Amino acid sequence: MIRYIFITGGVVSSLGKGIASAALGALLQARGYKVRLRKLDPYLNVDPGTMSPRQHGEVYVTDDGAETDLDLGHYERFTGVSARQSDNITTGRIYKHIIEKERRGDYLGATIQVIPHVTNEIKDFVLSDPGEDVEFVLCEIGGTVGDIEGLPFFEAIRQLGQELGPERACFIHLTLLPYIPAAGEMKTKPTQHSVKELRSIGIQPHILLCRCDRPIPENEKGKIASFCNVRLSSVIEARDVGHIYDVPESYHAEGLDKEVLSHFRIDDAPQPDLSGWHQIAHTTHHPDGNVCIGLVGKYTDVPDAYKSVAEALAHGGLANKVKVDIRLINSEEFDDEARPLDILEGVHGIILPGGFGERGAHGKMRAARFARERKVPCFGICYGMQMSVIEAARNMAGIDEANTTENDPETDAPLVGLMEEWTKGNEKVLRDANTDKGGTMRLGAYPARLKPGSKVAEIYGTLDISERHRHRYEVNAGYIEALEKAGGLFSGLSPDGKLPEIFEIPEHPWFIGVQYHPELKSRPFEPHPLFASFIGAAVKQSRLV
Repeated sequence: MIRYIFITGGVVSSLGKGIASAALGALLQARGYKVRLRKLDPYLNVDPGTMSPRQHGEVYVTDDGAETDLDLGHYERFTGVSARQSDNITTGRIYKHIIEKERRGDYLGATIQVIPHVTNEIKDFVLSDPGEDVEFVLCEIGGTVGDIEGLPFFEAIRQLGQELGPERACFIHLTLLPYIPAAGEMKTKPTQHSVKELRSIGIQPHILLCRCDRPIPENEKGKIASFCNVRLSSVIEARDVGHIYDVPESYHAEGLDKEVLSHFRIDDAPQPDLSGWHQIAHTTHHPDGNVCIGLVGKYTDVPDAYKSVAEALAHGGLANKVKVDIRLINSEEFDDEARPLDILEGVHGIILPGGFGERGAHGKMRAARFARERKVPCFGICYGMQMSVIEAARNMAGIDEANTTENDPETDAPLVGLMEEWTKGNEKVLRDANTDKGGTMRLGAYPARLKPGSKVAEIYGTLDISERHRHRYEVNAGYIEALEKAGGLFSGLSPDGKLPEIFEIPEHPWFIGVQYHPELKSRPFEPHPLFASFIGAAVKQSRLV
């Protein structure tokens, strides 16, 4: 029997529903249960693929090529369960599907309405195939209770609560308990009003997860339980912790997983094995040393734009038992050659993350040249790899006009250009400069073959890999020979040899660029080998500085 847990949020946004959902999934998993996590997003975009990182943060990509909310990254990192296209839905995708069905005549002339047509689509999504032997499905509803765009989702899960019954449905509401220093009091009224709003649309939460920065006094817990109509034991303190990987143990100590199991009347659940989380928390808080990594990108004012990169760097730190300090460096500031790169002095490694467009591109190339010439470990990802290749073409191979057609469509030396045709599985994919941007990139997992004896082959320990992609432009294979004569090496190619996947400089201590996004497959318990190796090289560099 599959049980469903619905996680909603109130009072304010950005309370951490994604982390809370992921942590609860990890706790249930630690007790031996099989879980799947899903995200329901109320915005009208079909997916976040065309949304600005400054509005939405990073776009997380699944193996099957879905562009999804970044919370799915939290789900994967905490549980190790690979997300799928069917684990993230938006209002836009729901309405698109309904309109397509209406245009085909599938509704036989019926008037299409929010209830029942939209709510039925949402329910079908929640109940769709969760996977073999899954025992708990956790569904996070994006936004905050009271948001007008979220009403169809709340109505849909209200209906599901009735249809499934309390033995198969549990509602968890995440709220905020602000502390007012002038009054010296923790205020419960915002939580009361949030629950009142939720109850007004027919949902009575079973568990309240209360974010706070200090312990909740027992009398305040009693007040919340009384006014919000929940058991005292169901008021769970979600106090701020030092690191997100402290959350599972913190929530377990407060009894969250026990209360969820109690709601479902599961009395014989095994005790959770949290030894792995304890070890990660211990390593995080008691590292053997520190390394500083310069992250050079144009969205550094929005840290969530590089969320998976930051987490993967932390995982590389765990693998090497060091703390990774990330220095965010705005690449746009260095587009001007007159600006010195003194901010890169003293970093132990440079990472050039993905991105799009001309702004900040030259700044990334300058950072790549700094790393190449100064022998600083350098890791280029996707667009960062492309800028590294262009920099090498200009300054190692003497191809002065080298550029990407994304930024200069008329360049005489298109080192990077639009790949108009490629194969995914058994299907041929076509695109050109006029193709819609949404969902037309090379997305999801693709295989690559590594060159024997290369650094990446040594790091991976295999010659065949599969990694997740998200990009439109490709490195031009016609320039491979020129770059390799100049000292570079394309150590990874698509199986047919047409698409360069990895560029490295063998004579450099650690200089690797990859066309894919390895950060998306890194986990705290399984750091990605490239990130583990990169941080290992940074540790060596720290001893030389």
